Amino acid sequence: MPAHTDPFNAKFVACAHALADRAAAVTLPHFRVPIVVDNKDGDGGFDPVTIADRAAEEAIAAHLSFQFPEHGLEGEEFGTTRPDARYRWVVDPIDGTRAFITGSPMWGTLIGLLDGADPIVGLMDQPYTGERFWSDGERSFASRNGSAAQPMRTRACPDVASAVLMTTDPLLFKPGNERMAFENLRSKVRLTRYGGDCYAYALLASGFVDVIVESGLKPYDIVALIPIVEAAGGRLTEWTGGSAAKGGRIVATGDPRLHDQILTELNRTI
Repeated sequence: MPAHTDPFNAKFVACAHALADRAAAVTLPHFRVPIVVDNKDGDGGFDPVTIADRAAEEAIAAHLSFQFPEHGLEGEEFGTTRPDARYRWVVDPIDGTRAFITGSPMWGTLIGLLDGADPIVGLMDQPYTGERFWSDGERSFASRNGSAAQPMRTRACPDVASAVLMTTDPLLFKPGNERMAFENLRSKVRLTRYGGDCYAYALLASGFVDVIVESGLKPYDIVALIPIVEAAGGRLTEWTGGSAAKGGRIVATGDPRLHDQILTELNRTI
């Protein structure tokens, strides 16, 4: 049981850790070994999925059906059950499947919990490196290989010119105004790095990255990360400034003073 969890959410945080443990037992044996990769994209693109993705989500669903049978579940691979439940778990068994199948450790298991429309618990697990990042909705923590939980805090960065920016792939942004908006922002920051998927948000919450901008995300890509970023002192919204819980175009900043500046830059061409 992790230390310092909010009493109301403690049982949910404990469940999130148990789910991560079960997913890791499934995913790790498939990492950096030959694996069959299927393509879920029927429109000529490439959206990879593996037995590890599917089996990990099945393991998560099995534990939830035992632990909280009244809760809903939305997963990337098998869709939604009990969509009208007050509490709904939103999970991505392997966020960053492209990284997974190429042997890069920049992937993770995402486990988030919604109370109505509000994300209240989030966990990101990287079992290969032994790193785990989570939030009880009040504070965010990190541990490695089961070590004691350490508080996470974002860092100060009051202006765009000083910022380190990350995005998973510049091709996430649609050609036209959306891509122009990203390029406008990229031209004004100090440094831009690509790749990362969910791991980038952990870096932001840990104080190593200042801004993350992405597009085309689904709820299972982001719900778990919202409490981690916000309880560490950051801000995470859609490009309009509204809730990011339904996915879409996402902005995360470590320093809340920077957030409105980033939104302004992105929306110059939208």
